[in-house]
Amino acid sequence: MKGHDLINSYLPDELIIEIFRHMHSKSSRDACALVCKRWLALERNSRRTLRIGASGSPDSFVKLLARRFVNVKNLYVDERLSVSHPVQLGRRRGGSQSTLSSLNLHYMIERGESDDSELESNCFSDAGLIALGEAFTKLKKLSLIWCSNVTSMGLQSFAGKCRSLRSLDLQGCYVGDQGLAAVGECCKELQDLNLRFCEGLTDKGLVELAIGCGKSLKVLGIAACAKITDISLEAVGSHCRSLETLSLDSEFIHNEGVLAVAEGCRLLKVLKLLCINVTDEALEAVGTCCLSLEVLALYSFQKFTDRSLSAIGKGCKKLKNLILSDCYFLSDKGLEAIATGCSELIHLEVNGCHNIGTLGLASVGKSCLRLTELALLYCQRIGDNALLEIGRGCKFLQALHLVDCSSIGDDAICGIANGCRNLKKLHIRRCYEIGNKGIVAVGENCKSLKDLSLRFCDRVGDDALIAIGQGCSLNHLNVSGCHQIGDAGIIAIARGCPELSYLDVSVLQNLGDMAMAEIGEGCPSLKDIVLSHCRQITDVGLAHLVKKCTMLETCHMVYCPGITTAGVATVVSTCPNIKKVLVEKSKVSERTRRRAGSVISYICVDLSIPH
Repeated sequence: MKGHDLINSYLPDELIIEIFRHMHSKSSRDACALVCKRWLALERNSRRTLRIGASGSPDSFVKLLARRFVNVKNLYVDERLSVSHPVQLGRRRGGSQSTLSSLNLHYMIERGESDDSELESNCFSDAGLIALGEAFTKLKKLSLIWCSNVTSMGLQSFAGKCRSLRSLDLQGCYVGDQGLAAVGECCKELQDLNLRFCEGLTDKGLVELAIGCGKSLKVLGIAACAKITDISLEAVGSHCRSLETLSLDSEFIHNEGVLAVAEGCRLLKVLKLLCINVTDEALEAVGTCCLSLEVLALYSFQKFTDRSLSAIGKGCKKLKNLILSDCYFLSDKGLEAIATGCSELIHLEVNGCHNIGTLGLASVGKSCLRLTELALLYCQRIGDNALLEIGRGCKFLQALHLVDCSSIGDDAICGIANGCRNLKKLHIRRCYEIGNKGIVAVGENCKSLKDLSLRFCDRVGDDALIAIGQGCSLNHLNVSGCHQIGDAGIIAIARGCPELSYLDVSVLQNLGDMAMAEIGEGCPSLKDIVLSHCRQITDVGLAHLVKKCTMLETCHMVYCPGITTAGVATVVSTCPNIKKVLVEKSKVSERTRRRAGSVISYICVDLSIPH
């Protein structure tokens, strides 16, 4: 019957709410809320997560949110969230509107306000946190990112109200010991705690928290807390027996603290350390005690050697993920111990460990047959033979990242292509010995490849991309700085990769309008494109591109002399989903600026050099 509302007549509330929960896009849910009053009420009742910036009036703003979204369980407050313009909250029709605005600190700065009290009023503070505690008493997760005006007073009040809290992120908040002690006393179900950059904390606060809610705590992160020492970790080792994840970034932690955690938290599964004063003794204890360890990340270690990795290899048989970054005293021997003992390894990253070479990585290829992701960054001593061994042994490899590996060339990539035919992601940057031969082999053998990045690989040209276009259907392609690539290669990609959604062709001096026209015809799903420093692309090519790529969301075209104000206007007017255009300020006309202001988050930046 014409005008009859069949959906509201036949579908119960529970089914409509279930449909809303399957919508992962906030914009889609917001659109549904505008259909009718019933859908608005149901959408609000089904909303479980809110993300907000700093509020100009925290108390009233939070109370307003609480009245509208009564079942929120997860709340994120982030001072870094940008709000392009004030959001009017209140009645839609008639009467006076509430002027509560979700404003960000940067918005005030751009307006030129200088009064400190006005700036602080636009930052989330204790008043807002107290209001949160009173409004959302059933909250399970709270994240306060860089809310530097939040102190112990607000945290004490909040903890007393939200006793069922399970996750708390205080990154960048200047809370003190009293606030953390209150969390330990009141939030007995707390499982996840992030204390990165909480400069106001000392051992006293963390010790009291460990005593109060240590039994439930499973995840703990500490970084840049200068007053947190081994005393805190000793309390964690004594009271947090169920701890599974620990991230430490501190120059004030020594062996004693890590030893206490290793001996007390034997269920530990994830350990990430950036502690320059920790030595082999502590890592040997981890290998001896933490037999369930699955993830180990060691950053900038200067006082430990292969002894540590030997202990990990002997004891941590369940290790699946290993990251070694700037560990100068590790050698092939240590990596061989890991490969021999930890055959379940699936992810390996070696970054700047200059004494690890071909033999160490070759041992991984021989023993870790389930490896799915490998990243080698600044590894000058690892050569082709290592990756040839990876290709022979690691048949399940899906992702390979190479950065500044000067001894790796085409033979290595051919070995990977021939042996690892399930490869889905290949990222190579500044590996100057890799050219067309290796990438052609990838195109011929790795039919599942979806993500290819070849940044500043001078020997890669059109032949490589022609093979990729014929053999693979990419979603993501980055060939920035590959000077030998021109129209022929990009045209092959356009014709062979119809599902391409991201394309970076910046700094390609031989790329012109013909390639842009082919991309427009062949890649209708394109959402992001980077054209910066492409001197031969003009308004004509840009017009052909955007005519068919109606899903385009971002377009970077800085320093493209062939693109004028007309080209910028074409992008803005033709692409209904455009969100960001990066271009010189001089190329944005006043009309384009007026037209695009409400839909483009960042339209121009002045990169010109002042005279």
